[in-house]
Amino acid sequence: MPIGNVWLSVGAAFMSRNVSSAQTSGAGVGVPNISTPRSATGPSVTILLCTFNGECFLPGQLASLQKQTFKNWRLIASDDGSSDRTKSLLHAFQKSFEPGRVEIIDGPRRGAPANFLFLACAEKLVSDFYAFCDQDDIWEPDKLARAVDLLEKVGPDIPALYGSRTRLIDENDNEIGFSPMFHRRPDFKCALVQSIAGGNTMVFNEKARELLAFCGADLNVPSHDWWLYQVTSASGGEVHYDAYPSVRYRQHAANVIGSNAGWNAQMHRLWMLGHGRLRRWEDLNVTALARLRPRMSSENRRVFDLFCIARRQPLFKRTRIFLQTGVHRQTFLGNLGLAAAVVLNKI
Repeated sequence: MPIGNVWLSVGAAFMSRNVSSAQTSGAGVGVPNISTPRSATGPSVTILLCTFNGECFLPGQLASLQKQTFKNWRLIASDDGSSDRTKSLLHAFQKSFEPGRVEIIDGPRRGAPANFLFLACAEKLVSDFYAFCDQDDIWEPDKLARAVDLLEKVGPDIPALYGSRTRLIDENDNEIGFSPMFHRRPDFKCALVQSIAGGNTMVFNEKARELLAFCGADLNVPSHDWWLYQVTSASGGEVHYDAYPSVRYRQHAANVIGSNAGWNAQMHRLWMLGHGRLRRWEDLNVTALARLRPRMSSENRRVFDLFCIARRQPLFKRTRIFLQTGVHRQTFLGNLGLAAAVVLNKI
């Protein structure tokens, strides 16, 4: 439902997918210099795994990588200073492959989003496709094959991103539900105000990675997955949301990012909206997107400029300009929440 139909319906407000608070401690860290040769035998995927004290669930994730039906992958694991057995598990996994197939490096120690950008923006990183990977999930065996098949149809000259729905599991691998199902076409007008797919499902091509590198690894963004969705869509790239749950997304007490399924999760997002969390996230996103502005399509540049102007206006002018942007979320309830955020100046 377009947001213009719900500006005055503010009885319910639900925020989009939970994203982690940005962590800003520490000085900026340069990106690693990683040489990844392009394969001559077919498309290649570089898996970008970030770890931190993940010994409990990491073996299951690593096993799921080994079971992928798509075999032409390489793994780069960036550990953010684990004090448990995480690095020992990574080194043991490394020894089960030929030299160069699995690489382990030290992360910047500034939180998960910074670690993922640190990897994605690495110098001399060359691959046909890249996949973000969390330490505690389980990939379905056809996850990479399915994503590569869809992304290859786009072609190498257009930024392209794949993300999917997820199957939720608990700490004992029991299935407990699914992430929300979205039906509207992913685009920049949605990406400005909602992240629709988890980074643990995302696979993207070299052109999309080049956009991340153009903006830099030193950015302070709420979430690497939301940022990649914004960057790809803003530049006129292709974003494919797959209804097939390609990842078993583990829910546990130490989640950096949790699912937004269920009434309690929705109420938590309502609380965060009222306490200004969304506005703080949008402050970070707007600052980051300013770097990308030269690479935006003309239409998306217009939308972005109006969005920035609207956030600084009084109520009636703010509402009018937001209507002009056409920004929206994927669901009716999501748009009610967005309307509430505009009225309350929480965006």
